[in-house]
Order: sequence, then C-alpha cells, then structure tokens
Amino acid sequence: MMSTSYSQHTGWGSGDSSNGMSHHDSSRSGGDTPVSEAYVAPDVAKQEEKLVTQSKFLVFFVLLLAVSGATTATYVLMEEEQHDDFTVGFAGLASEVSTVSRQKVDQLFTALDAFSTFIASDVKADVNSSWPFVTIPDYSKKSEKISELFGLKRPLLIVSPLVREDQKDNWTSFVLETAPLWYQNSLDNEGNKYTVDELMNMTIPFVHDYNLTDNYKPIPTQTAGSVLPILHRYPIFPINTGVVTTSLDMLGIQEVADLFQASSVSLRPSFGFFQFLDNSEGASFGQLVIDSQIVQPLTGANGEIVGMLWLRLPWGDFFDNLNVNGLFGMIAVIRSSCEIGLGKVAEPANVLSFSIDSSGAVFLGQFDAHNPKYDHHLVSEPLLESDIDEEQLPEGYCVRELTLDLYPTKELEETFHTIEPIAYTSVVVAIFAFTTVVFLLYDYFVGRRQRKFMDRIVRQDLIVSNVFPTAIRDRLYETGQKGSDKDGFLDPLGGGSGSRGAPLADLFPETTIVFADIAGFTAWASAREPAQVFILLETIYGGFDKHANRHKVFKVETVGDCYVAVAGLPDPNKDHALAVCRFARDCVKTMKDTTLKLEVSLGPDTSDLELRVGIHSGQVTAGVIRGERSRFQLFGDTMNTAARMESTSGRSSIQVSHVTADLLIASGLSGWVVPRESKIFVKGKGEMQTYWLNTKAAKGSNSTKSNPSDLTTVSETVSESGDSHSVKEANIDVFDGGVGTMTKTERLVEWNVEVLTSLLQQIIASRGEFVDSNNASLKETEATIGTGDTVLEEFVPIIPLKRFDAGDLSKRQEASSIDIGEQAKTQLRSYLANVASMYQDNPFHNFEHAIHVTASVKKLLTRIVNVDDRNGLSMSTNDVNLVELAGHSYGITSDPLTQFSVLFSAIIHDMDHPGVPNAQLVKENTRSAQIFKKSVAEQNSVELAWGLLMGEEYAALRACIYHTEDDLRRFRQLVVNTVMATDIVDKELQALRKARWETAFAQNPSATIHDTNSSSSSLSSDDCKATIVIEHLIQASDVVHTMQHWHIYRSWNEKFFLECYAAYKSGRADSDPSENWYKGEIGFFDFYVIPLAKKLESCGVFGVSSHEYLNYAQSNRDEWIREGQRLVQEYLAKYKEMFKDE
Repeated sequence: MMSTSYSQHTGWGSGDSSNGMSHHDSSRSGGDTPVSEAYVAPDVAKQEEKLVTQSKFLVFFVLLLAVSGATTATYVLMEEEQHDDFTVGFAGLASEVSTVSRQKVDQLFTALDAFSTFIASDVKADVNSSWPFVTIPDYSKKSEKISELFGLKRPLLIVSPLVREDQKDNWTSFVLETAPLWYQNSLDNEGNKYTVDELMNMTIPFVHDYNLTDNYKPIPTQTAGSVLPILHRYPIFPINTGVVTTSLDMLGIQEVADLFQASSVSLRPSFGFFQFLDNSEGASFGQLVIDSQIVQPLTGANGEIVGMLWLRLPWGDFFDNLNVNGLFGMIAVIRSSCEIGLGKVAEPANVLSFSIDSSGAVFLGQFDAHNPKYDHHLVSEPLLESDIDEEQLPEGYCVRELTLDLYPTKELEETFHTIEPIAYTSVVVAIFAFTTVVFLLYDYFVGRRQRKFMDRIVRQDLIVSNVFPTAIRDRLYETGQKGSDKDGFLDPLGGGSGSRGAPLADLFPETTIVFADIAGFTAWASAREPAQVFILLETIYGGFDKHANRHKVFKVETVGDCYVAVAGLPDPNKDHALAVCRFARDCVKTMKDTTLKLEVSLGPDTSDLELRVGIHSGQVTAGVIRGERSRFQLFGDTMNTAARMESTSGRSSIQVSHVTADLLIASGLSGWVVPRESKIFVKGKGEMQTYWLNTKAAKGSNSTKSNPSDLTTVSETVSESGDSHSVKEANIDVFDGGVGTMTKTERLVEWNVEVLTSLLQQIIASRGEFVDSNNASLKETEATIGTGDTVLEEFVPIIPLKRFDAGDLSKRQEASSIDIGEQAKTQLRSYLANVASMYQDNPFHNFEHAIHVTASVKKLLTRIVNVDDRNGLSMSTNDVNLVELAGHSYGITSDPLTQFSVLFSAIIHDMDHPGVPNAQLVKENTRSAQIFKKSVAEQNSVELAWGLLMGEEYAALRACIYHTEDDLRRFRQLVVNTVMATDIVDKELQALRKARWETAFAQNPSATIHDTNSSSSSLSSDDCKATIVIEHLIQASDVVHTMQHWHIYRSWNEKFFLECYAAYKSGRADSDPSENWYKGEIGFFDFYVIPLAKKLESCGVFGVSSHEYLNYAQSNRDEWIREGQRLVQEYLAKYKEMFKDE
C-alpha cells in the first residue's frame, strides 16, 4: 500500500545524496561522485591559497583603517550627539518658555479687558452717577482679585476718568467729597499703615502734575483741554514724597498720552515701555526702573471714550513666575519695535535683557546681553502684537510690538557635556569595530549566494506549508527533485513541463473526519454587508484554526460556512477520534463565545447562529491532484458519511456515527456519548444509529479513561425540517463573563450604541467642534418644539437637507478618532436601554423587530454612503464633480445628522406598540386614540421617544446630536416624517406619498446628477426626492423580512401571525387571521412589497441592495404560494393549542 511507502519519505535528507552535499564534501567522504568533478589541481590550490593570504593582508589593512575610522567617527558623532542634545534640549525649553510667556500675556490682556467691562457695568448700574464723577465700589478688593490673574508680585492698577476743561473745578470738589470713602475702603482691604486723615492731608484734590526736578513738587496740570486725573489706584500706598497720586494728570506723561491717543482712536488696548524712578515703599529712592505700561480704554454707555485703565507690567515679576520645570541658564531679550525712553531720564533704546532660571529673573540691562556664540540657537517668538492700524494714528506715532528672543548660556551647555564620547569610543575599539567588520566582510564573500538561494526556498516553503501537511509538502519537493535536473523542486506541483511521476496519494485506514456547519448562516448573511460576513467567518475560523493546532487536527478546507478537518493523517494518531471530539467540543464553545461578542458589532441575530457538527471515523484516500491550484483533498465513504452526520445533526450539537462512538467506548470513554433516541435515515445507507457527544464529559482531563458516571443528562427536542434537526442540549458550555453575561436586549442596545456613536462622531467632525450646551436660545427651542396638538400636524411633504460640502467629507473620513465623551456615550446607552424597556412584549412589534428594521436601514444607508465616499475619494481634486456626484443620493449622505435621524427613527418607531392596529385603538377609544385620532401608534412613539430625549439627564447626548436651532428643527422634522412613514394603512398619507413619488421620479427616474449652478427650484427637487427616498427606505426596512432570506421571512411571518391571532383570541380583533392569512400575504407581496422594492430599484441610490431586495421579495412570494397554506395550518395548529384555555 502507498501508506507504507509514505513513511519512507518524511525528511529533507532522502533521495540522491549528492543533492544534499557540495562537490568538496563529496570528495572528502569518498562517495561515488566522479573524480573529474571532485579533483582540484595543486597549482590551482596554490593560487587559491595565495589569493586567500593576500585577502588576509588586505582584510588586516582594511581592519586597521576601519578601526581608526570607526574610533574617530564614534568620538565625533558622540560629540555631535551631545551638541544635538543640547540644541534640542534648549529648543524644547525655550519653546516652553515662549509658550508660557505668550499665554501669560494673553491671560493678562483678557483679564484687563474683562475688568474694564466690569467697571463700565458698575458705573452703568449706578443711576446717580455719570462719568467722570464716578466711584468704583470695592475697587481695592476687585483689583486685588483681578491682579491674581496677572501673575505679578507688584501690580499697579489705575483708573483715570476723562475730565473736560469745564469739569475741572467740579472735579476738585468731587475728590474732596468722595476720596475719604474709597481711601477707607482701600485701607480696610490692604491694611496700610496710614489713616484716612493722613491720606487726605497728602491728597492734592485739583488736577496736577509733579515737578520731577523739584522734589516732586505738585503744580497745576499744564495740559490744555481734557485731562486724565487718577481716580483709583491699587495699591494705594503713597510715594516717599509724602503725597498720594489722586488727581495726578496721566496725560502729563507723554508716553501715557500717546498710548491713550492710540487707544482712543482704535478702541483697543495699547502698550509700551517706560522708564521711571521707583520711589514706592520697599524700593530704593530714585531707583531707575524699566517696565511696560498698558492702557485699556474705558467706554461709556454710547461707546464713547470716558477714561482709561492703566496697568504697570514689571518684566522682572513677569519672568519670576513662569513655572517652567528645569528652567536654567537662559538669557531673555525683549525687543521693542519702538524706542524706550522718557525725556532726558535715559538715552532711548529698544532692548531689555534678563537672566532667567527656576529661582527667578535678574535684570541685566538695557542692552542685548547674550553671547554671540549662541546666535544660531536663537528661539524668537512674538510676545506682544498690536492690532492697531497705524493709518488711524497721528504721523510719527510708533505702534509697539514686542519680541521675546531666548538664548542659552555656557552654564546650560555644560550640563549636557559627559564622558560618553570617550566611553563609547573605547567600546567600539575593544569589541564592536573588529568583530562587526570581520563578520560582515566574511559574510559578504561567503554567504551572499547562499542567502539569496535560501531566501527563495524559505519563501516557497512557507507558501506550500500553508496549503499542504508538512510530510506531503516534503514529498512534493522530493517528486520535483526527481523530475528535474536543475530547479524542478521549485515547481513541485507539476504546473510546468516534464514528468510528474506517480500520483501523490495514500490510503489512511484510521482517521476521523469532522464537518462543522454554521446553522442559520445563509439567512443571516442575506441581511448583512459582505464585509460583515467575512468578519464573522474570519473570526470564527481563526478560532477553529487555533484549536486545530492545539489538538493536532489538520484543517482540510472551508467550503462556504462549512469547516472540514481530519485527525489521523498525514501523521498517524491512535487517538484520532478523541482528538477530533475535543476539537469539535472547543469549536462549539468558541462559536457561542464569538457570536455573543460579535453581536455587539455585527448586529441582531448574530448570537442566534450556532454550530452543527458531524463526526465519522474510517479509512480515507488522501492526496494531491496536481495541476492548476492544486490542493490536498480527501475522498471516500468516510467523507460522505461525516457530511451526513453534520447535515442531520442539531444546532449547537455534535453528532457522531456509531463507528466513532465505538472508538470512544473502546477507549473507556463511554460517558462521552449518548445514543440518539431515534435512528436517522442516511442517503445510500438507510437507517443509522447515531450518538450525541456529551460535551460536559468531553471537557474532562486528557486521560484516556473516563468513568461512565461522568455522563450528564441530555435532553433533546428534535423538530425535523428537511434534513436538519434542532436539538437543545442542556450541557453545552455557556460563555461566562464580559459580553456573554449580557441579555440579548443588552447586546442589541450595545450594538445600537456603537452604530449611533459612529454617526455622532461624524456629526461632530462635520461641524468641527463641540458647542456650549447652555445656549439659551437653543434651550428655549427645545422647550417649545413639538408642543403642538399632534405629531401628525408637523408632517411636511419636503424636508430641506444640508447641501453637500467637500470639506465635510474630508473631516468625516477622520471622524473615528473623535471622542464624543464618556458622559455622552453613557447617556446614549441609558437612553437606548430606556427605549428598549418601553417596548411591549409583543411577538412581532417588539424591540428585537425594531433593531431588525434598524439593521436594514443601516445597510441601505451604507450602500448610499459607500457610493458617495468612493466618488468623493476618486474626485477629491475637483469640487464641482464632487457636488455633482453628491446628487446621486439627493443629499441624504451630505449630512450625518440625516443618517442619524433615520436610524434613530427606526429604533423608536414602534415604542409602546400595543400589538393591535391603529383602527382597533380608535375603535377602543384609548387615551392615545383620543389625542391623536389617526396614526395613533406612530404618533405615540414619537411623543414618548422625544419626551424621553428632552430630559435633563440627556443634555450631553443632545449636544452631540445638534448644536443649532436649525439642526434641532431638521432632526425633529426627519424623525416625524420617518416614523409617520411607517403607517402604511393610512390612505391619505399613502396617496400623498404616491403623488410626490410620481412628481419627483416619473419624468426622469434615472437622473441623479444636477448642475452645480442649479436654482432653488432644482434644490427643492433634490429635497423632495430625498424626503421620499427616506420614507420609502424606512417603509422597506419595516417589512424587510419579506425581502430577505425565506427563513427570515418565515420566522417573522409566524411572529406576526401569532400577534394577530393573540389579538383575535383576546377579543381585540374581529376576525380570525388564519382565514385570510394565505391570500393576504400574496396580496401584500403583489400590491405593496414588490412595488416598494421596485421603487427602491428605480430611485437608483441603493446600489445592488435594491436588486437584492427585489429578488428576495419575488422569491419569497413564489415560495409562499407553494408552502403558505401548509404553513398557515401549522401556525393554527400550534397556536390553537396555546390558546385553548382562553
């Protein structure tokens, strides 16, 4: 037999020995290789030896050069690396300093602007005062709080109102009257050592200047016209001259006057440098200080300039509080676009230098103090930028802008110097240079050809090993070697020319074959996208492959949803039956676990898929049929019987033949099998006694013996349908933990969470940002929308949809990276759970059916989106073509909010459905019927779902769905129209839809591309078509079971019959549905389902799905004509028994 010869060809070393050795090896071993091939002439050997010697000297010389070069290079590179580290380290530190500095400046300006607005509001609120005769209540406290935002140790904040010439005398009286009040307020807050009386004694009430050359002697202001006397100052401490600054005219300071003039013209804050002699407490008298000043204009009720808010910005304090970790050894140079100077106090300049580190800042001088050596390390960023237009200002006025230049110091550079260059150089010399160069040189000359050759062999070996068992692979190689003098072993499958030799086939007398088929797969796949089908199969089969490797089972092939594997070949295994049974047990469990997990991502009914397994043992012929696409195949009666074991097995059950059962029993594993109660009929074999595999017992240890008492009770319920049997087995392991602990409803909720979250990400991506949920106008609209008498009143024939935007498309393609927030996702999950709980426990109109409808809506929308996405990606360089191509869907996919609304409507469309038609509700005069009159169930669903969504606990979810009133109104209108479309009984609504369809599609139903310059009427035409398509989409999805696989249709048809029959038996229906169910379904197909499917096809937006739906609808109608009457009788017999006591 060939199985005997097979054992002789299992290794690479078999066959002609010359194939495995070089000529040199053959000569040394004294083999049969001819002498002419093995002999090497002496002179040739000498030449070769001389060449080798020369090569050694060359290698030695090259080695010296390499070591020297490597040593030098290593040292230089390490030095450069340290320098690079220094450059990168300083750049990162400087970048952080620049960023923090700019943020502090921005924060300061924002706080100053807010404070000026606050002051204006306080004055406006006081009806008894007006500018300039105003006081700021609690000015000291407010200034103290706002100063905390400035981050300055020595803030100086002044309020100066604008006083006209005719108001100067009144100003003096005003100051004498009001100054004691705010002096007291300031002293109470600041704890100053002075009293109010002392401050009043130092106060000069009239508007004045100081004579800087005469010991600060006060003199009447020299400013003609309006003046800016100081009203409030924080802190209030007096200067050392014994006077306070109240009524000091700020316009007497030229730089302040210039800044105020600029702010008055631009109504924007202005800033500049200034020098002054700091005589404040805690400072040395006469100390020259250079700071910045900021003038913030104050405006009155009519927008006129009424004064200014003046702030001193001490740069020393500014850099003291940067809070940058690791700040050390840095020079900060502030450059002004205008000169710094104040009269004759100092020479004009435009540069200030500071030394800054983590301990603080030190003023270095009014010059650029950095070392020119570090010029190329400069990090320069704008610090203060003015948005004042120079053309608005007087000629010669300089608009100031400040730049922050940062340089490193030598001290900082030294921190990056280490001994690493020397250390690494030593390591290279000692180890890596010599060994690496010698190895690479040797490997280059000796191994180059061998590597190329072996790379080719490994690549081919990997490919072949994935297709054939290892031993078969080796035999294929061996056959190729014998059939070719050169490279025949690289064509082992005989695809080329030449002799193929004897067939590669063997008889294996002891094997066990397993067939595992996914029950319900065909019907499930009919409702899924191709990608989802392959996700399921790849995930499940991937798990099966792992089990096959673990149990030493060989995977033969997968045919559709059937997985075929075998044990006992090509390597003999006396425990082949045991290995296959354990493999099958693990596959059943993996199937359960995987479908439970995948239901969250692949949608409803995924967890209903189950594995049907059949096992048979016996001899089998196995081999390779060579030629194109060769593969390893099995033949024989054992294969056929194993396939019959699978086809007659039960769901989530493992049926084994009596042969396999006998093998298990003979191994002492009688507890592993349970005889089937009735024999099965196998084509070509007649009746057979088969057995169920007891998976609980099979889960035991790897011991070859098992106590029969391991058997657990197996209860089975068999219902025959064709060749298949449905079996419920109590001892199949159940997935424990994670998704498996969820109920089916919870898994369906989780699937909806994932689907809707994806659309919410696209909604947020298309608008570019989250929006404040505290929008008062939006909240008002939320409170008023949908408060009419009935929902039906809100129905409109045309819904204006958002127009196509190419920019939105590019944003939405990156939407998966957007996080909607844990709060919003939690609220979405909570909302869907509440929706599910509000569905009644009807056989048909229940939450599971709503999700079935939702899955169909998602599939149809995906068809539209895929077309639009492909168009968008392929035409992304031409916006005009993008707009034209967007017309394919009439704008449905231009806005993710539209898609979200339709899916949302599908989920909620049957909430609280009572299980009887609207006519019955009207007849019973229920509360909802009294309110809505018609379309009762649909309007009630909208009211319940909307009222729940508007709850305060779902604010974050609503903020993700819509962010403007227009979005809210469009969302509401889409929900109303979509849910109302599910009422297919209302003749008035149906007639309206039919008329709109004829208007929109009758003239040119295939037109899908519109001119980019189309008028509003053509846009309305698009909106009309889109509205109608959406309504027909939800209608088709509501009855999608009629347009899917026969088993899906039959299942939902029976559930609907049960719901109608239950209504009849409970007195809520006038007639027995069984009397007209058969003919009614035919009429439903002829006058509603098939015409609806044809409309989906004719509108041209759903791609192949519309053809698929139409084909299934026509096929189901034909099947119903053949089987319908029998099925109705089965329904009736089944449910009469259920309701016999009623």
